[in-house]
Amino acid sequence: MRTDEELKGVTLLGGSTSYNRDYSPEILEKFPNKHPENDYMVTFNCPEFTSLCPKTGQPDFAEIKINYIPGPFLVESKSLKLYLFSFRNHGDFHEDCVNIIMKDLVKLLDPKYLEVKGIFTPRGGISIYPFANYAKKGSPYENTAKERLFSSLSSN
Repeated sequence: MRTDEELKGVTLLGGSTSYNRDYSPEILEKFPNKHPENDYMVTFNCPEFTSLCPKTGQPDFAEIKINYIPGPFLVESKSLKLYLFSFRNHGDFHEDCVNIIMKDLVKLLDPKYLEVKGIFTPRGGISIYPFANYAKKGSPYENTAKERLFSSLSSN
C-alpha cells in the first residue's frame, strides 16, 4: 500500500475533474517508483487524442502510444489523460505534438527510456506517424533508442 507521503503529489484522483482547454503541462503528476532497480516497461495508449492544425484550425485525430522504462518516478494516469486532453485546442503540427509530449514526460519523470508514437488519421490522403524517443545519457538504452528510432519506420 502507498503511504500518504508517497501520494502527496497525486491530487487529481478522487475529486471532481476540471478539463483544461489549453495545453497544460503543469497538470502532469508523478509518484515514486517503488522498483527503480528493476527495468520494466509501462505502456499507455490514448486512442482518442485530438489537436488542431496550426494553419487551418481543423481538428487532427490520433492514437498516441507512450512506452517508458521508469527511473525514480511514474506518471499518474489521470493526470496524463488530462494532459493529453489539453492538446484538444492546441495548434501544432503532428511532429511537434509528439516531441512536446516526449519532452514534458522526460522532464517530469527522468526515465531510463521513453518513446512516443503518434498514429494520426489521414487528412488529404496522407497519414503521418511521428515517433520520438529518449534514453538517459550513459545508460544501456542509448543504443536501444537509436535502434527503435529506425525500426519505427517499418512498424507503421
